[in-house]
Amino acid sequence: MIIVGELINASRKAIGSAIEAQDVEAIKKIAKEQFEAGADYIDVNAGVFVGKEPEYLTWLVKNVQETVDAPCAIDSPDPEAIEAALAVHKGVPMINSISLEKDRYEKLLPIISGTDFNVVALCMSDEGMPETTDDRLTIAEKLINGLVKSGVPVEHIYVDPLVQPVSTNNKFGVEFLDAVEKIMTTFKGVHTMCGLSNISYGLPERKFLNQTFMVMAIAKGLDGAIINPLDKKMMASIIAAETLVGKDDFCTKYLTAYRENKFEF
Repeated sequence: MIIVGELINASRKAIGSAIEAQDVEAIKKIAKEQFEAGADYIDVNAGVFVGKEPEYLTWLVKNVQETVDAPCAIDSPDPEAIEAALAVHKGVPMINSISLEKDRYEKLLPIISGTDFNVVALCMSDEGMPETTDDRLTIAEKLINGLVKSGVPVEHIYVDPLVQPVSTNNKFGVEFLDAVEKIMTTFKGVHTMCGLSNISYGLPERKFLNQTFMVMAIAKGLDGAIINPLDKKMMASIIAAETLVGKDDFCTKYLTAYRENKFEF
């Protein structure tokens, strides 16, 4: 499971304040905590700062990579901000994200084309948010084909089928899970990625629902997630689920996590 640590996002009040104040230590602390908790990528997002996003995103990348030996997930639909961040990024980043929305697609594709970047391909189009499995598959196919034709290796594509709240439609959970399974079996070599907290929107005990949904998604083939890696119960759920679906040879990761007291129930 590829874990993208989601916490350095300017939409979170504490992070937005830290960015505005240029509080280096606050950003470095949360980057280090996420990395030590198991994040493979550190997501950086400065999207609330219109006009200053390129400057702030660059600042975030520099400070994160001074602190941890990990790539960033550069989280913006703005090509100017992404290019600024890429100019200082070390290693292979993840671009979060391109979609089938015409304006976003046409602006971001030239930046991604012919690179070895990892790319989150969001199942969103100008027609809006997909509701069914078939809607998601149609968008995914177009995104995957477009990226591969533009020189992005298929194994560097992470399709996000887009989680929607089950509180608004009781089929949204099943449709997402079915989409994950079909994407993973139809498009050999691609990955799937999502931020799944939307599934529990409007409902009590959201963390419990999110953990349960994560286990179900892993059973369908999900192999990437944008989450809070400091949530020990979520991380324990991921480790257990991957062990149970045969992605943990000799249960090594499970046993290591147990011995290091990383489980919380």
